[in-house]
Amino acid sequence: MAAILFTATVFADLSPQEAYIAKYAPIAVREMYRSGVPASITLAQGILESGSGRSSLATKGNNHFGIKCHNWTGRSMRVDDDAPKECFRVYNSADESFRDHSDFLRYRDRYKFLFDFKTTDYKSWAHGLKKAGYATDPGYPSKLIKYIETYDLAKYDRMKPSDFSDAEYEAAVDDSPVVVAPHSGKKSKAKAKKVSKLERRRAAKAKKARKASSEPEVIPVSPGKLEEIRPLSERVSEELSFNLTRPVYERNGVPFVYSVRGETYGSIASSNHLFKREILKFNDVRADRQLDPGTVVYLQAKKSSTPKGLDMYVVEGDEETLWAISQRFGVKLSSIKSLNGFGPDYEPRDGDEILLRKRK
Repeated sequence: MAAILFTATVFADLSPQEAYIAKYAPIAVREMYRSGVPASITLAQGILESGSGRSSLATKGNNHFGIKCHNWTGRSMRVDDDAPKECFRVYNSADESFRDHSDFLRYRDRYKFLFDFKTTDYKSWAHGLKKAGYATDPGYPSKLIKYIETYDLAKYDRMKPSDFSDAEYEAAVDDSPVVVAPHSGKKSKAKAKKVSKLERRRAAKAKKARKASSEPEVIPVSPGKLEEIRPLSERVSEELSFNLTRPVYERNGVPFVYSVRGETYGSIASSNHLFKREILKFNDVRADRQLDPGTVVYLQAKKSSTPKGLDMYVVEGDEETLWAISQRFGVKLSSIKSLNGFGPDYEPRDGDEILLRKRK
């Protein structure tokens, strides 16, 4: 089950939606600068999916976005949704739920096109979520847009994490449910006096992490841009001894060619002044592997990880192989196995999260 809820954050004279925004806006803005998901979209989805933090999924499972298990290995709970007793993820805190929501969108192929929209273009994001299949409700985009415009959530898309105080972050990352107090006649918001040791430790940890971070406040590049295949730059090509009579490309900073009919790994190695054993090692293949036309063949060793902002890949379907994922991202097969603790017989399954670089 979720962590015990020790105290309540009390917001006087605010509607449930306003109280939810007041509590979680700092997390939504922080996630925007970590993942690229607009803060307005995160907050509007949270309000809609969790009933402003009052749904059973939110109060019992800290699940604010209705994310189902999808091969989830963590704790879960059963709730009637589109079908009876569906499996939903359970988080230790709302903070974890917000982070998982951002990763859920950024690292699944069907949502990656959204990150080509500006973070200030909430309408394209709202309609794009429906197009990508996040919700079955045909009115989903209009509901998100209504929340964004009614509560001026777009202003958070123009804010930075440093715009919030330590106290605001501490209120956001604790496990307290949002409680709307009866009208008191005063325009104020105050946190309940009783604070658990667990909450204090989490608040101190969050504060320390923020102070230790020296990263600039910049929205990350879209995953599509980070995965882009580019022609090998002239500067790099001049330093190498590859056969430049054919197009050479690079992915993750590693040069490669597309094979054509009749070629073998050996013939490509020979024409690029490499030993066959080298090119086999670069591509994590055995000597007897057949080379089909159009296959990516790396001419140098792949990297040990992907660039920042392309931290993982979420498998969709059961047909992919770990080798294909390794080739797609230009990361050594051995590195992917090491990062994820995979054994020699591991086969990717639908919903598996494959780390491509170390988690912080």
